[in-house]
Amino acid sequence: MKKQAFNPYMPSWEYVPDGEPHVFGDRVYVYGSHDRFNGMAFCMNDYVCWSAPVTDLSDWKYEGVIWRKKNDPVKGRGLLFQMYAPDVVQGLDGRYYLYYFIGTTSTIGVAVCDTPAGEYEYLGRVRYPDGRVLGAGKDLHQFDPAVFRDGDRVYLYTGFAPRFPNPITDFRRGNVNGAMGAELEPDMLTVKLPTARIAKSVHNSRGTGFEGHEFFEASSMRKFGDKYYFIYSSVNGHELCYAVGDAPLGSFSYGGTLVSIGDLGLSDKPLNYLGNTHGSIEFINGEYYVFYHRHTNNHCFSRQACAERITRTDDGRFLQAELTSCGLNDKPLAAKGEYGANIACHLFSKKGTRFMLFKRPAGCHPYFTQSGEDRERDPDQYVKNFCDGATAGFKYFDFDGCAHGISVTVRGKAKGKITVRDGLNGNTVAVIEIDNNRGETKSFASKLNIAQGKKPLYFTYNGKGRPDFLSFRLG
Repeated sequence: MKKQAFNPYMPSWEYVPDGEPHVFGDRVYVYGSHDRFNGMAFCMNDYVCWSAPVTDLSDWKYEGVIWRKKNDPVKGRGLLFQMYAPDVVQGLDGRYYLYYFIGTTSTIGVAVCDTPAGEYEYLGRVRYPDGRVLGAGKDLHQFDPAVFRDGDRVYLYTGFAPRFPNPITDFRRGNVNGAMGAELEPDMLTVKLPTARIAKSVHNSRGTGFEGHEFFEASSMRKFGDKYYFIYSSVNGHELCYAVGDAPLGSFSYGGTLVSIGDLGLSDKPLNYLGNTHGSIEFINGEYYVFYHRHTNNHCFSRQACAERITRTDDGRFLQAELTSCGLNDKPLAAKGEYGANIACHLFSKKGTRFMLFKRPAGCHPYFTQSGEDRERDPDQYVKNFCDGATAGFKYFDFDGCAHGISVTVRGKAKGKITVRDGLNGNTVAVIEIDNNRGETKSFASKLNIAQGKKPLYFTYNGKGRPDFLSFRLG
């Protein structure tokens, strides 16, 4: 790698949730929604694309805007006129097809381009063989389209199945049956009948194995070996799950959890602030990775792309990936140099965490944020409101067993100490006294006594004030 990779793996000013990773040629491309920093709704910006060489997942390139809301023939305004999670596939003709959903329509639009990350041109709406538009009228509510090519056939997956009745979509009763799948005709617009049901919802899951992790949204399909993996966000919101089948539209059985943005399943309590997540798995340069998103700015409308290496067992199962700060890096981070506090993979208060929805008073809850407005330059993300009892965890670093120093940089009036441990409930390896009565940006240092090997670092503040945690330095 040219440099180290972190989570989030895009610049900290970028807010691309719902990431669908695809390898085309020698690069991996990520297609997602596009949130706005401090936005008032999901997906307020136009679609952009990022890509990286498959041999260097630290070297992400901004490909620019690939599709604009104004290019869709359905004109609209307001908070519901947003473009939600898209997906892209290379068609049989070699061109690239973008499938997307606009909130005011309940239908799926398609755009096409000669290259993976060029400017896409509108093609049409997905429709039935008789010409009726899929999702129009009182048809099945469409949401989060996924598209998948298997040899010389292409398939579409979609669906939205909330746990409780939704006043906007409840009349579209097809949602109670879970995710929908259908083969597409060569025109890439027409679905073949009959359609299939892929994963169970809370309304029809009893006795199926999906109980407790039923399909909610965020459809995605992959094939590894001779098995098909339907990936989705469960009704719990914070987790990506998967189901396994022997055919693209065949019978699927529940497989397990791929990742939880609170590490639930690996921990009995959330270690990070919860919210929805969406993503998929991609096989890149001999390794499997799960892509997902996290929440920032004390609400659910400024989400960021993250990824982890994930293990596939010999019998085709995936083991739940843990949240890390090193993400796409090929090894633990070097135990030297300065690191931004924004790469924390665990963040919680002395009272725990909460589920991110609309913005509300933070109380004593830390959160990731940045200064200024939504922009495409000058990253300065940090942890705000690092109040008494707040903890930020970073995984992992490669320590050589020698004595080290450690310092933290904070901003804002504060008097207390930051205790550093080598695990969630680990040994105390440093105690850093904080005395910042003027509230300026200031660094405080201590000795670091830590054993050799791959270690996490957990920083807990105890004291007065609510400082901003900007960064820390090792070495």
